[in-house]
Amino acid sequence: MPEINIKEIEEKWRKYWEKEKIYAFDKTKIKGKNKIYSIDTPPPTVSGEMHIGHAFSYSQQDFIVRYKRMNGSVFYPFGTDDNGLPTERLVEKINNVKSKNMSRKEFIELCLKTLKKITPEFIEDWKILGISADYNTYYSTIDKNSQKISQESFVELFNKKQIYKQEFPSIWCVECQTSIAQAELEDKEQNTLFSTIKFKADGKDLLIATTRPELLPACIAVFVNPKDKRYKNLVGKKAKVPVFNHEVPILEDSSADIEKGTGVLMICSYGDKFDVDAINRHKLNVKIILNQDGTLNEKAGILKGLRIKEARKKILEELEKHNLITEKKHISNNVNIHDKCGTEIEFIPTAQWFIKILDKKEQLIKQGKKIKWYPEYMFKRYENWVKGLEWDWNISRDRHFGIPIPAWQCEKCKNIIVADKEELPIDPLQVKKKCPKCKSEVNATPETKVLDTWATSSLTPQLASSLIDNKIIIPYSLRPQAHDIIRTWAFYTITKSYLHENKIPWEDIVISGFVTLQGEKMSKSKGNAIKPQEIIDKYGADAIRYWAASSKLGEDLEYQEKDVITGRKFVTKILNATNFVFMNLNYQEKMPKLHETDRLFLIQLNKAISQATQAFDNYNYSQAKQIVDSFFWQIFSDNYLEIVKNRVYNGTKEEKASAFYALYNSLLAIVKMMAPITPYITEEIYQNHFKKHEKINSIHLTKWPDELKLPGIKERKEDDKQWNKLLEIITKVRQEKSLAKKSVKADIILHISGEDNKLLKNLIQDLKTVTASKDIKEGSFRVEFL
Repeated sequence: MPEINIKEIEEKWRKYWEKEKIYAFDKTKIKGKNKIYSIDTPPPTVSGEMHIGHAFSYSQQDFIVRYKRMNGSVFYPFGTDDNGLPTERLVEKINNVKSKNMSRKEFIELCLKTLKKITPEFIEDWKILGISADYNTYYSTIDKNSQKISQESFVELFNKKQIYKQEFPSIWCVECQTSIAQAELEDKEQNTLFSTIKFKADGKDLLIATTRPELLPACIAVFVNPKDKRYKNLVGKKAKVPVFNHEVPILEDSSADIEKGTGVLMICSYGDKFDVDAINRHKLNVKIILNQDGTLNEKAGILKGLRIKEARKKILEELEKHNLITEKKHISNNVNIHDKCGTEIEFIPTAQWFIKILDKKEQLIKQGKKIKWYPEYMFKRYENWVKGLEWDWNISRDRHFGIPIPAWQCEKCKNIIVADKEELPIDPLQVKKKCPKCKSEVNATPETKVLDTWATSSLTPQLASSLIDNKIIIPYSLRPQAHDIIRTWAFYTITKSYLHENKIPWEDIVISGFVTLQGEKMSKSKGNAIKPQEIIDKYGADAIRYWAASSKLGEDLEYQEKDVITGRKFVTKILNATNFVFMNLNYQEKMPKLHETDRLFLIQLNKAISQATQAFDNYNYSQAKQIVDSFFWQIFSDNYLEIVKNRVYNGTKEEKASAFYALYNSLLAIVKMMAPITPYITEEIYQNHFKKHEKINSIHLTKWPDELKLPGIKERKEDDKQWNKLLEIITKVRQEKSLAKKSVKADIILHISGEDNKLLKNLIQDLKTVTASKDIKEGSFRVEFL
């Protein structure tokens, strides 16, 4: 057999799908009770190129979509998430610039220019993988239409009093120089120095242990536990902060852990969320020493101008110099980092915009319960996230690139003015507004902040529907996504759908896992990422998709090249098997009188169709693939082709007709059932051998196979028993020949029991030819070589 040029095959059919608009959505099909299966497609963040996690999860959602398309109409749009911080950082990297050093207008122009250049090539990776989206029904989360919809959401929720602006100690990333939301935090375990430092109280040393000595100038109180008898005499007195020598009150508070360190807690503005809470509860006066860029200001005294880690080093040196440290030890400490850049977060008072969610936890959990989660246990992650929320949703970002917040504030009466819907999309920096409340002659101050990308991505069903004149509305049929963004994309979309329409956004949600290498999640930052482009270049897209189908929903999958090679072997095998079948096949449109072996074989095919259909209906593509794969290799290729070969070459007209019918229909069913997994090779086979009879433009537009209506199924109870016994004896004969180092074609006399002989009476001729038996005699099983 000549080597298969898989690149040529895949490129040929990719171009064909695009030219013939095979995956284009027809809006005219939306009428009456015609149910459209709609997918809230994840818009990948434009990051240069597809990564292995994309290839894994998008393949899995595409298996489902292709199956659903073979059962009816699907709406499968494509979008890209090119709005906000991830895009801004990419543009900075590509162009070697810093947004903060440019005007907003200049940087936005640079972002749009860069995106226009890189996005088409980025999307091409999805097309090469065989993702069957309608790429002409496309949105970008920064395009004018998306801006309009996102700003409409803001205006509507503001007018419903669900959005407010407040100055508050916000979670802040000093690297990205923006506020961020709770959902953008990740935990990181790191080794930290735990230093016990001498404060002074009542003329004696008061020892306090801390991991953040650089915040000493921001210390505004000291807490001791009300149950801690050691410090009862100090409550209500003052403690002097070392080096900086300012005095702070000593207060009772149960947040001071008697067992941790010395049992005394230093309260600073702000070290962490506990400081924020403590300061609010005790109404303490704050002292802010940290600038938004991560440097310390003049209130930090000798630490002014230093960055956080530099300040930590300097203050420890200063404390050591004055003999103010009694103990230093390394401990393992969990810190919150920004998921976009890995920087430890800080708390800095800034005015930000929030959506109210803390008062809706119960309702949001109820909304989540209305959705069917696959796998079911993933709902628990959603529920735990909602229960653990500590802040309202911060939707504003202090960056240049993003959708502008359509608001102005009157400096005189502090009234907030939002744009009218007819004005959207709008950039408040380009439009002047006067206050309608106090009638001030001075122009209101335009909001400079932009909306967080999730404030827009949480509207993806609405963005997609707007592309088809809102002819499909929520709930969509399906949301596919990875488990790491349940707390962001899933949660925020459920929230927005509830706030705007009191509906769930989708009926079902399917959650994919991660790709791992030696047990660790693959990522560029860890240096263990494998490029899917290189895998596809070597083995083809079908092979990597075959590998991705090995994992169930929600499960992480270890990348092993041998699994991709198995996929490549399947591609070769099914093509070669098809070529063999069609070398001699004459098409039989109607079912002839079936030979008994063919009838039993087609019963097995029906079982495979039934089981694969049930698996796909439950989004269990991995089980469906395993069922069809097993049927193809073990029943069709290893056994049936060998059994039927003699009748194809030498049978009577009736025997040939039966064989041809069984071969054609079984192979067509196999090809159809594997089409969602391996779309390219199945299209190649369909176009070359089946299209002329099936009369449909693409295998991906054909109907999913139904079970064949076969004669005699209900009447005969021994069908499975006969088929299994036939394969059992064939397998035993092959083993005996292998042990004797004989060819599979070696002539034999076969001995089988009288019971088996009777059971297989209508299959004896096929058994003789496939085992090269000159005769079959009754007796204990034995292979007699001639």
